[in-house]
Amino acid sequence: MNNRVYGLARVSSKDQNLERQIKSLIENGCDERFIFVEKQSGKDFNRDQYLILKNALRENDLLVIKSIDRLGRNYNMIINEWRDITLNIKADIKVIDMPLLDTTQHKDLLGNFISDLILQVLSYVAEQERTFIKQRQREGIDIAKTKGVKFGRKRIERPTGWIDVIKRWKNNEITAREAMKLLDLKQSTFYKLVSEDK
Repeated sequence: MNNRVYGLARVSSKDQNLERQIKSLIENGCDERFIFVEKQSGKDFNRDQYLILKNALRENDLLVIKSIDRLGRNYNMIINEWRDITLNIKADIKVIDMPLLDTTQHKDLLGNFISDLILQVLSYVAEQERTFIKQRQREGIDIAKTKGVKFGRKRIERPTGWIDVIKRWKNNEITAREAMKLLDLKQSTFYKLVSEDK
């Protein structure tokens, strides 16, 4: 059986585009049939497509990814996955945007050391950048709140006659359906407002 070249393309949300990654993977020897595509956060490795891909990997197969953050976001998890794939499965990994992270090259002790070192540095930098992004977001939200910006869902205004109609409904003078009709509310909105009033 010939060794296979697999690709992994991942974006974090459904509205992001994968075309650039897929094009790059094909240009680096991936058959489109063996490219696994994910539109999911890389916060961990419990992702359906990734798990199928990892299960398919065999000794001397090659996993190609565009950049290290396409594999995942968590520093320690990336290191663990890298070692599991390269040491336990004995497959190779190639990171297109970082030629030093290519286990098909320099398969000696020094090559492994350099690859491991670069991987750890890059993973650390990526994780630090995510920490800074979260910190900047938090600071931005705090500043906006001090300026009176409101976050979260807007409170739904009670329609005219709300108090009287709800009182009649609670006293079993009218049904919920009649109350909704009098207030011109959908069922979901009606019960949402009732629960907010409790």
